[in-house]
Amino acid sequence: MRFSLYIAKRYLFSKSDNNAINIISIIAALGVVAATFALFVVLSVFSGLKDFSLSFTNAYDPDLKVLAAEGKTLTLTDTQYAEVLKIPGIEKASQVIEEKVLLQFKDKSAPAIFKAVDSNFLKTNQLDRQLVYGEWYGKGLYQVVMGSRLQRDLSVGIKDYSGLLNIYVPKPGKGQILDISNAFEKASTSVVGVFSVNDELDQNYVIGDIGIAHELLTFKANQITALELKLNKDAEVKNISASLQEIIPEDVVVKDRIALNDSLYKMLNTENLAVYLIFTLVLIIALFNVIGSITMAILDKRHDLYLLKNIGATKKQIVSIFFFQGSLMSILGGFIGLALGFILVLLQLKFSFIMFTERLPYPVKIEWHNFIIVILTITILGALASRIAAARVKKLL
Repeated sequence: MRFSLYIAKRYLFSKSDNNAINIISIIAALGVVAATFALFVVLSVFSGLKDFSLSFTNAYDPDLKVLAAEGKTLTLTDTQYAEVLKIPGIEKASQVIEEKVLLQFKDKSAPAIFKAVDSNFLKTNQLDRQLVYGEWYGKGLYQVVMGSRLQRDLSVGIKDYSGLLNIYVPKPGKGQILDISNAFEKASTSVVGVFSVNDELDQNYVIGDIGIAHELLTFKANQITALELKLNKDAEVKNISASLQEIIPEDVVVKDRIALNDSLYKMLNTENLAVYLIFTLVLIIALFNVIGSITMAILDKRHDLYLLKNIGATKKQIVSIFFFQGSLMSILGGFIGLALGFILVLLQLKFSFIMFTERLPYPVKIEWHNFIIVILTITILGALASRIAAARVKKLL
C-alpha cells in the first residue's frame, strides 16, 4: 500500500510531457473544487434559511404545548397549575383558550381564531417583538392585537375608537333560532396592535385577554383549551411529559415545536434533501472529469506500467496506484473547495456583503454536520470514480 501511495503522489504532482493531459488534470481538479464549494455553500445557505423560517414560528410557539387528547378542552385546577410550575425544567406556564369566532368592524366581517391568554403568555414566547404597529394590549382591558392580513381585510385602524371590533361566538343550545340577535355572544374590543409572523397567523389570529373569553364562552372557571410552557436549557422533555400526565388526570397530548410545525419541518427538510441531491449530481458530473483524467494518465504511463510489472509490482499494486491518484485528486480538491466555501460563508456572517433585502443580510449558518456531509460525499464518490478509472489498468497488463 505504501509503495502504491508513494507512486500515486509522484504521478499526481508531477507534470506530464503531454500538455493536453496536464490541462485535463487541472480542469478535473478545478471541477471538484467548484462542485464541493457549491455544495457546502448551498447547504450553509439552506441551514440559514431554515433558521430564518423557524425564527418566526419560534417567536410564537411555546417550547411545549399541552392539549386535550380527546375533545376540545381540559380542566386545570389552581392546585394542578401550581404543581405544573414545580416540575423541574419548566420556567413559565400560560393558560390559553382558543375558539373560532366571527369578527366585525363597521361594515366588514371575517372569520378568525380568537386566542385568549393570561398574563404569562409573553413569558412563554416573544410575540410582542413581532408587532409591526401599535403596542401589546393592557391586562384586563377589552383590547386585542391581530394579524396584519386580518387587519388589512377588515380595514381596522390602530386605536380607532370611531368603531369597535366586535367578536361574535355562537351560543350553545338546541332547536331553531327565532331571533338572530340572541344567537351570538358578543364582545366589543379595540385593536391596539398588529403583529406579523407568518401567513397562517397573520390571516387568522386575534389575541386578547383571557377574561374576554370567559365572557364570550360558557367555559367553567378551570376549563382551558391548552397550556403553553417555557422550558429552561436543561429541561428533559420526556420527564416533563411524564410528570404532566401524572398531574393532569385527563388524557393529554404534549407537543414540542417540531410537532406543532410538523408540515413546515417536513417541507424544509425535503427542500434541503432535494438541493443536496441536485448538487451531488453536479459533483458526480465533475468526477467524470476525474475518471477521464486518470484514464489519460494510465495511457500516458503505460510504459511505466510494464516497467513496474517487470521489477515485481503486482497487478493489484499497479491498479492501486491510479486508485490512490484519483482519490487524492478528489479529496484534495474537495478540501480546497470546502475551505473556500467556509471562508465565503464566514465572510457573509461577518460582513453581510450579500443582502436578502436592503436591511436583511442573506441568512447563512455554519453547522458541523454540513462539513461531515460534504466530506463523506466527496470521499465516497471520489473513491468510486477512482475505482472505475483504475480498473482500466487491467486491460493493459
